[in-house]
Amino acid sequence: MNPNSTPQSTIDDTAPVDYDALAELLGDHVIDREEHTNTEAFIVRPDEVQDVLFALRDDAGFDHCSCVTAQEYADRFETIYHLRSFDEPTRELSVVVPTGTDRPVSQTATPVYQTAEWHEREAYDLVGIEYDGHPDLRRILLPETWQGHPLRPEYDQEQHQVVTLREHANPLEADRRARETERTSESSEITADEATTGGGTDTMFLNIGPHHPATHGVLHLETTLDGEQVADVEPDIGYLHRCEEQMCQQGTYRHKIIPYSNRWDYTANLPNEWAVARAIESLADLDVPEYAQVLRTMATEFGRMLGHFLAVGTFALDVYGDFTAIFQYAFRDRELVQDILEDLTGQRMMFYYFRLGGVAWDLPEPREEFFEKMRAFLNGLPGTLEEYHNLLTRNEVFQIRCVDTGVLPPDAAKDYGCTGPVARGSGVEYDLRRDDPYGYYDQLDWDVITEDGCDNYARVLVRLREVEESAKIIRQCIDLLEEWPEDEREIQANVPRTLKPDPDTEVYQAVESAKGELGIYIRSDGTDTPARFKIRSPCFHNLSALPVMAEGEYVPDLIASLGSLDLVLGSVDR
Repeated sequence: MNPNSTPQSTIDDTAPVDYDALAELLGDHVIDREEHTNTEAFIVRPDEVQDVLFALRDDAGFDHCSCVTAQEYADRFETIYHLRSFDEPTRELSVVVPTGTDRPVSQTATPVYQTAEWHEREAYDLVGIEYDGHPDLRRILLPETWQGHPLRPEYDQEQHQVVTLREHANPLEADRRARETERTSESSEITADEATTGGGTDTMFLNIGPHHPATHGVLHLETTLDGEQVADVEPDIGYLHRCEEQMCQQGTYRHKIIPYSNRWDYTANLPNEWAVARAIESLADLDVPEYAQVLRTMATEFGRMLGHFLAVGTFALDVYGDFTAIFQYAFRDRELVQDILEDLTGQRMMFYYFRLGGVAWDLPEPREEFFEKMRAFLNGLPGTLEEYHNLLTRNEVFQIRCVDTGVLPPDAAKDYGCTGPVARGSGVEYDLRRDDPYGYYDQLDWDVITEDGCDNYARVLVRLREVEESAKIIRQCIDLLEEWPEDEREIQANVPRTLKPDPDTEVYQAVESAKGELGIYIRSDGTDTPARFKIRSPCFHNLSALPVMAEGEYVPDLIASLGSLDLVLGSVDR
């Protein structure tokens, strides 16, 4: 099958998934089938991965590799490719690739889905599965000299590690010192220009970060310049890896996992709580009262505003150094939202408002005073957003810096698994609140915002317009909460004190965070803690597309493109 061919779906990719038809399409490639919560899984041979995935992408419409999970059992290793359709996200399928324990080797999925490149590197780094044909199979979170794979049960956490220092090599030119040594032996002089550029070429290696304010955290960009333009950039991540997945695997379902989620994306973290709650509630078949769903929806949209205000303010600071106006305005409005959420949750940042089966508590008393406070903020929002447009999007300097820079074509956005405003700024109309409804979103009137510019400017417009949509959602939630009968205000379902889902039950569920699709994979083992907990970070996927956006741009444009991704490194590294 031609990997560059235009997908021509032979199966109706708008109808509910017909797993029997898919099994017939794949034929002998499917050696077994499993039932996962919300979807089925096809088990395939490790040397036939690309044939299977090409068929599912081109003939069945599964063009979104949402997540890749690697794990180890007593008798095998597994790689799970969680597939969706960008047009119909409720069409889901898992492809399970088992390998032996002596030398786990599986065929790479990178030719089918570019986003698999980073996922498989992470699987190799932490679990030790090798991917045959991978274009750049090396560690991604840990140093290259690291010994062992930390997610293996036999890994010795107390073993000593020796992390050596190495000089960063320019990937686009040969070793300069070898040429210098050769020329010196011939008594030849090296010109100043040759010494600077590496012996006559125009390429130069430039480190950006990891300690630099424009990288939004500890991110290192290994950048190669050709003259003044970016010829290649490689994000070097892992500086903020905090073993969040392992900590969640050690916590109990009932109380000890949701609080960790606030630390992943700490700028807009209520959707993180919902992602964990949705996955565990699906795993344990827990219901959520309708009233609690309205509270969840309203609170999460305030959380989305928190993220977008911060994204716009810091982006303005990155692009043209506007600290006194846009940056301060953004924090002013963010503080107003935090005041509201503090009244609701009791916290200003690490909220922990969600509980399995509902929320922690009802609205603060007196209710009417709280409603007035929220409405006063919403009433002032149109004028606030007009200020942003006057100072930012209509600013000529801002437009020069952002229009037609950091271009991410829609096909590339899909191939790299980009979601959220990054994808919607490239015209990809994908929003799980609408396309895979949860909470109370499908009962409310609101729109999915997209822009066709595909550039840094379009991504800012999407975020500002999404604040308007969040306000529209919140107003409807307030109206519902005001009219809700007092004796029907149920905030939590009856949840067992100890949750022990059936062993080998597996689920992947996702929500729409301020950054994009935030997904959670859980496998249970019959105890009150997960056997495997995997976080699908939208920032991880969005960052992987930076080389496409930056190639051929100037360094200031690279900084703008990075800022337009709205990254949180705690979410990238986990």
